[in-house]
Amino acid sequence: MRFERLDLNLLVALDALLTERSVSLAADRLCLSQSATSSALARLREYFGDELMVVRGRAMVLTARAEDLIEPVRAVLEQIRSTIAVAPAFDPATSDRQIRIMASDYVTEVLLAAMLREMESAAPGMRFEIQPMHDQPVEALDRNLVDLLVTIDTAMSSDHPSRILFEEGHVVVGWDQNPALQREMTRELYFELGHVTARFGKTRVPAFEDAFMRRMKQPRRVDVVAPSFLSVPGLLVGTMRIATMHRRLAQQIASYAPLAVRELPFDVPPIREAVQWHISNNNDAAIRWVIERIALAAEVSVRPAEKSASNVVPLAERRVGDQSAS
Repeated sequence: MRFERLDLNLLVALDALLTERSVSLAADRLCLSQSATSSALARLREYFGDELMVVRGRAMVLTARAEDLIEPVRAVLEQIRSTIAVAPAFDPATSDRQIRIMASDYVTEVLLAAMLREMESAAPGMRFEIQPMHDQPVEALDRNLVDLLVTIDTAMSSDHPSRILFEEGHVVVGWDQNPALQREMTRELYFELGHVTARFGKTRVPAFEDAFMRRMKQPRRVDVVAPSFLSVPGLLVGTMRIATMHRRLAQQIASYAPLAVRELPFDVPPIREAVQWHISNNNDAAIRWVIERIALAAEVSVRPAEKSASNVVPLAERRVGDQSAS
């Protein structure tokens, strides 16, 4: 369709180009080839009589005319979405939507796995893709590479809506034959032992507990850096090392692995796990339904953690219990 000699389909391409400021990134966002996106840019340049994007150094920058077009183009497309495009009714029982979720292996293990089990019967035709965390998770949301982001609330953007799911504390974990875990875990002992921690992405972004420890005056000795939270327990068994792990994950793994779990000998502020979605998907019935399912799974996950909290105790308290039981 054309309006005043402009192919209205080019507005979508223009919005992607103005947002990404890169032909290749815009092509990924539009699901087009780079040559097709370059062709769209050439037609837009001809229509507006302006280069729109020019190379400066190693990057492309917008011209003044392109900068002026950002908000009007975005507003036009948003009005079309909200007033003309009529979303079909959503029925989870018959839907074949694919939902892409970015989350850590910790979140997948303690939260999403339960939600996805329930989805098998509640939404048998829906498909889910769990993507691992990387250096810039909000950028993935902005570029429409994922539909939902589940991570700590401090890593989220204020530009998009979000919902708090639960709070999570940390505990000390080690091999259950580690002599250091057969006595009370003290601050001195904690910093004396070698540690295993997880870091992520190309820039090796630290886990929350690693970043918190760096702010303490007393440094700890990190012997092993793991690629994921779930790989940490296997790196502890058979060693004298310890790790600081999410409480829910530690309790879950300790139920079947030879691990001992102890309370931290100092206060570490709890983290808050949350789910975030792009503001343009605020009225997407399928995405909102999945958010509700995730929130429900989070509520259920809190109960076992509270019930089993007594399993994580200092050694002295555990010995009292052992004596009374015998």
